[in-house]
Amino acid sequence: MKPYFFFLLFGCILISCQSNPESHNYTSVTITTIFEDSVSIRAIEFLDSNTLAFAGSKGIYGTVEANSGKARANNMKYHTSIPEFRAVAHTSTDFFMLSVANPALLYKTGDNGKMDLVYIEEGEGVFYDAMKFWNDKEGIAIGDGEDGCLSIIITRDGGHNWTKLPCNVLPDLSPISINNNDSHDDVNSFNGVGAFAASNTNIEILGDNTWVMTSRQPLLFSSDKGKTWEAIITPINTHEYLYQGIYSIDFFDKDLGYGIGGSFDEPEGNSSNKIITKDGGKTWQLIADGEAPGYKSCVQFVPNSGGKDLISIGFTGIDYSNDGGASWKQLSEEGFYTIRFLNDSIAYAAGKYRIARLTFN
Repeated sequence: MKPYFFFLLFGCILISCQSNPESHNYTSVTITTIFEDSVSIRAIEFLDSNTLAFAGSKGIYGTVEANSGKARANNMKYHTSIPEFRAVAHTSTDFFMLSVANPALLYKTGDNGKMDLVYIEEGEGVFYDAMKFWNDKEGIAIGDGEDGCLSIIITRDGGHNWTKLPCNVLPDLSPISINNNDSHDDVNSFNGVGAFAASNTNIEILGDNTWVMTSRQPLLFSSDKGKTWEAIITPINTHEYLYQGIYSIDFFDKDLGYGIGGSFDEPEGNSSNKIITKDGGKTWQLIADGEAPGYKSCVQFVPNSGGKDLISIGFTGIDYSNDGGASWKQLSEEGFYTIRFLNDSIAYAAGKYRIARLTFN
């Protein structure tokens, strides 16, 4: 081997080692409230590096500027009703927000600067949980369904039109179809399959791959942007408590993903409420089972930490892991519903009556 090849190889190895992200090893968090109102906010999304969009109860929606903290808010009404928003999404040109219950209302920014109603669904069991886009043209929203069929609507034209997928193209999530041994008919039966509208993080998208966490054992996976689907069984228990399951999933890359939940009715319960995958969601394992934290409504990987750092939040407080979710420590008892990172040390969280800036130290 010629000498300069050796030095080139050595240099590449050195650079690779130096650029390998490591845990930030945070020990505290500083919380600064930047927006307050008498509303519940469960959906936030960064539109760009400075603009955080949000939507919540009482028809409220708006934006917060990260650099100045300036907030702008409006209220949406639909005839005589006031929608409650728990899902938001965006493309490079438009902002979307989706209300939960009957009637489900999906709004998109219009040409005149106002929000246009682009989809409406009415029915006794209508309840939408989360929304996300693959690209500027294609997006997905998911909601509760019946008879083992999740509600999924998809757009292929930038959000102007949405189509609901028929049940015959979706996996049957009824107990018999998935060979679930615990198929008794209780509050968590598969007949009312859905997801938890707690933080707008039931859906995760990487490239063409899509993972949708349901309120039961199975999650749905699509490798072709929602054209075909399969059900993957996770090892969680959904029958011990009321409203128990995985509330939030996040992927660090195409292989590493993490899910967290529990039961908001029994928030101290920490059994079967955390799962991890290292093969792109093909298989999942319980992790930190029987250990803190208990119920959380949102989990996110911390940027630039090599998949080692995660933050989980809920009305039970803010918890941090620096070992890939194998162990956790609480940084704050202050409660929130959802969180998004601006960079590797600053995030924004929303919850009851407020949006706050979180600075991790």
